[in-house]
Amino acid sequence: MSEASDEFEAHNSPLTRSDLVKRAGAAAFAVSMFGALPEKALGFYGPLRFKNKQLSGELRIMTWAHFVPAYDVWLDQTYAKQWGEANDVEVKIDHINNALLFSTGSAEVAAQSGHDLFWFISPPSSFQKQVLPVNDLVQEVTKKLGPMSKVAKKSTYNPRTKKFFGFPETYAPDPVQYRKSYLQEAGVSLNTWEDVRKGAAKLKQIGHPVGLGMSNEIDSNMLLTSLLYCYGGFIQNEENRIVFGQGSNRKGAIEALEVMRDIYRNGMTDEVFAWTAASNNQAFLAGRLSMALNAISIVRSAEKSGNQVLADDTWLASIPRGPVMRLGNEHVMGVYVIWKFAKNKEAARKYLIDQQLNYRPHFVRSEYYNFPPWTGAIKGGFETIRKMAAQDTHKPKGKYTVLTTIAEKFTTNPGHPGHTNAVIDEIFQTWMLPQMFAQVAQGKTDPADAVKAFDTKAKQIYRKWKAQGLV
Repeated sequence: MSEASDEFEAHNSPLTRSDLVKRAGAAAFAVSMFGALPEKALGFYGPLRFKNKQLSGELRIMTWAHFVPAYDVWLDQTYAKQWGEANDVEVKIDHINNALLFSTGSAEVAAQSGHDLFWFISPPSSFQKQVLPVNDLVQEVTKKLGPMSKVAKKSTYNPRTKKFFGFPETYAPDPVQYRKSYLQEAGVSLNTWEDVRKGAAKLKQIGHPVGLGMSNEIDSNMLLTSLLYCYGGFIQNEENRIVFGQGSNRKGAIEALEVMRDIYRNGMTDEVFAWTAASNNQAFLAGRLSMALNAISIVRSAEKSGNQVLADDTWLASIPRGPVMRLGNEHVMGVYVIWKFAKNKEAARKYLIDQQLNYRPHFVRSEYYNFPPWTGAIKGGFETIRKMAAQDTHKPKGKYTVLTTIAEKFTTNPGHPGHTNAVIDEIFQTWMLPQMFAQVAQGKTDPADAVKAFDTKAKQIYRKWKAQGLV
């Protein structure tokens, strides 16, 4: 692991004010809501009861509204409260919908004011020149817990600058969630994407279509990138250069587009083009869908719904295999950044370290949603995690153990086999992937032309960020 200086670069942000205004449109309210100290914020103020501690002041944290709501209750009212009291710091946590995180972060950068710690649902590599590098924090945690997982490192480390621009807080494996009885009735397997292609029509015929999104939301981004991996259609290579339109990558991308087009036409409905990140959850829980790719929020919600039949019939599996590999993105890669304009940098740094060194309760309280970026944060690593997951009593007993298999063998970062750099971040934030797949599925363009157009645009993005020194 390369070391880098603690000092941040004194360069201007590669994001122009015009870029920031555009990206902040969906969350323009964020400056007024979070720029000052609102009386009705969603967070918790930990009382100052201890004196003469190492830290002091207020620590302001922005994060998402977790898909396991009980985790946020524990985080705000127990964990953050106790940490704040122990460190003589007022901890205030604001939660917003995950779809507003990027635009709200852009608004804070534009205002040069906001939170000390800001959490993103996917690696925010386009913000690199607005944040403090955290190499020393990574090194300190690594000395105590052992190596950071590969998915976490490639999501937060820039080999060009030799800096960790973000601190990985968590990641979530991305299993297939399916109705066992529906697949049995239709005689469908989910082992390969070819199985899904052939079985999609059968599932739709029995009234339970497939649920794979092609809309401007994170689930679609993660799913469709994963499908490309399975067919060998990589956007970039290990050197982080765009190769989407070349050789085997082009061939694999065209095949992936054709497969998704067939699955849509034979086994889905047009609702998938207008989904939000919650839509596949809602459709599955309503009993309409036969399968979806998502973190375990679907199955956990089913267990809490009071519908025992639905809960018992919801099973988990690894992503289907393609002709090249079985590999998927993490569903969530939670990354904290410390803004350069943060007011309590020292408290922010200590909060990040302490959380990783005491990660087991985060895994448990999130009901196995939050996996540790340092596997050693849970003593015994994946072996212990598997044993913990096996203790879950919901039917079928042991169904959560597959999460360990997925995390250990079939999970990678957006932009694989390269890093999650600013190019990949912009591709994700401008929804190029779901738009490409949607246009092909709807017959608006053919796969070969779609790949060519995507490759051209991706190379333009690459040249922009290369000029900024970030790839």
